Order: sequence, then structure tokens, then C-alpha cells
Amino acid sequence: MNQRPKLRSPPPSSAASSPSPPTSPNLNREKAKTIIKMPRKSYIKPTLVLASLLAIFALYTFLFYTPPDYSNNNSNLHNKFDTDYSNVNKVKIYMYDLPRRFTYGVIESYAAARGGKPVQNDVLLKYPGNQHSAEWYLFSDLNRPSENRTNSAVTRVIDPEDADLFYVPFFSSLSLVVNPIRPANANGPADRPTYNDEQMQEALMEWLEEQVYWKRNNGWDHVFICQDPNALYKIIDRVKNGVLLVSDFGRLAHNQASLVKDVILPYSHRINTYNGDIGVGNRKSLLFFMGNRYRKEGGKIRDLLFQVLEKEKDVIIKHGAQSRESRRAATQGMHTSKFCLHPAGDTPSACRLFDAIVSLCIPVIVSDYIELPFEDVINYKNIAVFVDTNTAVKPGYLVKSLRRVSTKRILELQKELKKVKRYFQYEDPNGTVKEIWRQVTSKLPLIKLMTNRDKRIVVRELAEPDCSCLCSNQSAVQAIL
Repeated sequence: MNQRPKLRSPPPSSAASSPSPPTSPNLNREKAKTIIKMPRKSYIKPTLVLASLLAIFALYTFLFYTPPDYSNNNSNLHNKFDTDYSNVNKVKIYMYDLPRRFTYGVIESYAAARGGKPVQNDVLLKYPGNQHSAEWYLFSDLNRPSENRTNSAVTRVIDPEDADLFYVPFFSSLSLVVNPIRPANANGPADRPTYNDEQMQEALMEWLEEQVYWKRNNGWDHVFICQDPNALYKIIDRVKNGVLLVSDFGRLAHNQASLVKDVILPYSHRINTYNGDIGVGNRKSLLFFMGNRYRKEGGKIRDLLFQVLEKEKDVIIKHGAQSRESRRAATQGMHTSKFCLHPAGDTPSACRLFDAIVSLCIPVIVSDYIELPFEDVINYKNIAVFVDTNTAVKPGYLVKSLRRVSTKRILELQKELKKVKRYFQYEDPNGTVKEIWRQVTSKLPLIKLMTNRDKRIVVRELAEPDCSCLCSNQSAVQAIL
């Protein structure tokens, strides 16, 4: 093995290495005269020039430089609502003109199942208010005239040949609950029409598979909204290539959904927005929760929290189902409490988190596997308190921890809540809908990657299945997702 060569010092100068030859005294005197007579180099002018330049630069900096504002904890995050999309190439989205039964027909069936009368004009149909109404807001947004959709990340195109993305506006969450839940021994009126969500899902898939643009890219460039955890459950494996707009991944498998290709949506808040200023003067309660005490699966934590909290001072925790009266009580409770408890429901997330945010009531999130919307622009540590489930159910722990939070820190959290609450307001023209479309457009590079990849992969036809090939292809796709 060649050893690394040693570094050597530069050779000494000749003056140091060998004695100078003898010289005559006269020659030395002449040389000295020459040295004395040589003009001396002046450094005054360059120094003055450099000083002048530095002075000009300092004056310019003083007059025109504005220091960055670090007072906002989220100052390093780009505010996507302020992004100007007017002078850039927007992502072109084509919304399928689905048969009426998949959109307005679902609303009509919902009303009919509750004794409503048919209307002659679709404009008169009202989407029932519920926590999964994102599908209605997105549908309505794309139906608005383009001049009313300023500064959006997407623009609707009429010609599908121009489209980057294809939106499928099936009201999948409303379709789940068209038929009212009745006791098992009750018989519904015979004259009311029947509705079958599974048949609607199958019919949607049959219609979609006939579309040339669905087949062209194997569905990768299609966008589906399935905000309810059970929405599209019958056909989810057939649409999983597309961008899924979901509230969480609680009911979806790892090969069906992921943060890489899908978008997390906030539920629509069900209580009124708090329009007052930050402060603790009118928030007398320490902690508030109102909702179903008994849930299944991940929601079992609720009963345990009831047991350790219901006798604590300054804590309001009570059972309540969805109703107008419950919403009024919840509005009053959230608007007058410093902290709002957010335990998991049947799935990791629930609408009360977003009710708390628009109430400026600091969320206390007790959910181990929750996914949160818009985390690329929102730092939830600046607006919420996170506690793991095992710690939260220890008697006395949660209340003691919240009592130790200073008033200054509470005001800081409220201030950040006020800044970001429009992200969770679907009715705000610069709110949730605009942010959802921005999130959808961010998936376009992956969509192009997958469509191009699909086109170059050779599908081999074998007499017998090649298990190794199948496994490797599946593993590759799962790794990307």
C-alpha cells in the first residue's frame, strides 16, 4: 500500500541557504543610494476610496434595509394564502359532469328520505350542514365563474384535453347517510324511496371505467373526496391510485392511502366562530368537552377521560349527541374555556378539534395516531397541547399540567389560533377551499412520475404467474406510497 507522501516545507531562500558573495564597499554604497532614492508607495488614496465605498454602503443599508420580523413563531413558514397565482401557470383541473344522481340527486334523496318535497330547480336544493360538507364546498367552488375564483391554485378547464387533473365530484359522504338511522324494530314509510350507497358506488365505478381519461393514466391524475371514514369503502381499492381527500387514515390500509399522495382535510366546524379578541377574562373554565362518551375502537379513551376528569374543579366534561341544543351548549362552553379537550373518536380525528380552533379555545389533543391538515404551513405545537393517551388518563395529571400553563403562554397560543383559524373556515373566500386546492396541486409531480412509470413498465404475459415479479412490483409501489 502506497504511503501518503509527506508534505515538505518550501526550500529556504538563497539568502538564508548560502552566504552572499563578497562585494566591494563602493558597490554597497551605490546600492544603498539607489534604495534610498526609490519612491515610496502611497496607501492613502486606496484607503480613502475603500472608506468612501464602506460609508456609502452603510448609508444605503441604514436608509433602505428592513430587518426581518421574528416576533411570529411561524415567521419561517410561507403563508400560502398570500401566494399570488395570478401571474403563474395554474394547475388545470377538469371537473367531470357526472350524471345528476351522483351530485344533486344525492341531496334530493337525502331530503326525500326525511319527508322533503321535490324541487323543480337544483339551485333550490340545499346541502345539509354536517361535518363532511367539504364535498359541497369544493363542488360549488369549481362551479363559480373564473373571475370569482381569483388567486386560486387551480383553474377549471372545459376541455379535458387541457387538464392536468380530473375531479370526481361524487357526494360520497352524504351518500352514506341518506337513509336515516332507525331502531331495528321500526318500519319506515312504504311510500319513501329506497337508497343504496353500495349500489351508487358501483354505478359510479362503472361510469368512470368507461371514460377514456380514467383509462389513459390508470387513475393517477384523478381526485376523489371521501371525507367520511367509510366513504367509498366498497370501491376504495379501485380508486386508490388517485388523490384521496380524507379526514384521516383511520379506516384505510397502508396500500390505499398515504401522506405522500393524499390530502388531509379539516372537518367543517359545527359551532359558531368566536369573533372576540384574545384574553382569559371571560374564559372562567379551565377545560371543556362535550360529546359522546362511549365510542368504539380508538375512541375508548373517552370513557377513561370522563372517569378521571368529571369531578375536577373548573372542568366541564359531559355527554352530548349531535343536536341544535348540544351545539348551542358547546358554543357557550368553548367560547368561555381556556382549553378544549380533543380525544380520539371512532377514528383518530373528530370535528371538535376544528370547533375548538375557531373558538380560540386551545386544543388539548389526546390521540396517538392523528394526522392533521396543512402541516406544511401550520406548526400545531404553536396552537395546541399534545398529550399521549397513557399519560392523559393518569388521575390528576392533565388538570395539574394545564393549571401550570401561564397566562402569558395562553395568550401566545390564542394569538396563533387567531392567525390560523381561517385555514379551517370553509365559508371564508380565502379559507379552507383555497388551501385544499393548493395541497392538491402539490401532488402533481408524483402523479406525473407514476403515470410515466406505468407507461414504460412492460407487463409480461406468462403461462404461469411469476410470484417474484408480482411481489417486487407491489413492493416498489408501496415504497413510493
